[in-house]
Amino acid sequence: MRVAIVGAGAIGGVLGARLAAAGHEVSLVARGEHLSALRRGGLTLVDHAGGTSAVHRLAASDQPADLGTQDLVVIALKAHAIEPMLPRLRPLLHDHTVVVPAINGLPWWYFHREGGPHEGRALRSLDPAGTMFADLDCRHVVGCVVHFAAEVRAPGEVHHTGGRRLILGEPDRTRNARLERICAALDGAGFEAQRSADIRLDVWVKLLGNLSFNPVAALTGYLMNEICADEAVLHVIRAVMREGMAVCERYGYPMPMTPDQRIDLARQLGAAKISMLQDLERGRPLELAAVVESVVELAELAGIPVPVTKMVLALAQARARKPLAG
Repeated sequence: MRVAIVGAGAIGGVLGARLAAAGHEVSLVARGEHLSALRRGGLTLVDHAGGTSAVHRLAASDQPADLGTQDLVVIALKAHAIEPMLPRLRPLLHDHTVVVPAINGLPWWYFHREGGPHEGRALRSLDPAGTMFADLDCRHVVGCVVHFAAEVRAPGEVHHTGGRRLILGEPDRTRNARLERICAALDGAGFEAQRSADIRLDVWVKLLGNLSFNPVAALTGYLMNEICADEAVLHVIRAVMREGMAVCERYGYPMPMTPDQRIDLARQLGAAKISMLQDLERGRPLELAAVVESVVELAELAGIPVPVTKMVLALAQARARKPLAG
């Protein structure tokens, strides 16, 4: 397949490098020093689990239109960067292009073909201008939940630090040929691609971890294993998860696990540096809108109190406004 990775950072870089190694024609969309390094020396993937390192020479640009039409477009941007990018993706699309948003948080397409009372709703926290459904026809979208960890440790250098699982599913809950084709390509690239019967449930399972662990990591500076080893901090994690579980149940997705079972899933990432902490350390905007504000907005629409989540959000927003010393 012809594959474009839009946002060739940590997650996107790992996806691009592994798909290229599996024989697909991969192009990267990046910017700044990272783009310069990709053009100069290629994309270096360091695999901590396999103990390997490889350099991949791939086409890279900051202009999606340079890359031509693609069979698969992976959006691996931070959530707040997606809205201005969507109109720029049109030159990448042909009638059968599949777009896979490999992103954190509640996705902007969540209510596309959802089939409930909120069908087609655009959430203010995700799409303030209400333009994203028009900017990208959601018929191209296959939902994705990422369960692996990665970091960009230097321009052009991506480290795969844990996990290989990706969950993919159609927004209308069907199983079809294009879903199988994308999953097969990911399996062939060394990932564990799980075909989901209802991708929104998988979004919520991941989101409950992001909702709780991500802002707490930014506030404490803890790695995942350090959060999981601190019982006082886990008390906050459990409280936020319980509130999030009340929200997702109201929207038709009772959680099939307890907070402690969800924490056990997070433990599998070991000493991973959570993405929101990575962004804070690099002086980048935090994905609070997609990861936390979206859940608060859904809670308010449903009349569900989420006081602990709101307190954690307020503290994380304040932390984001205060630059780190040095």
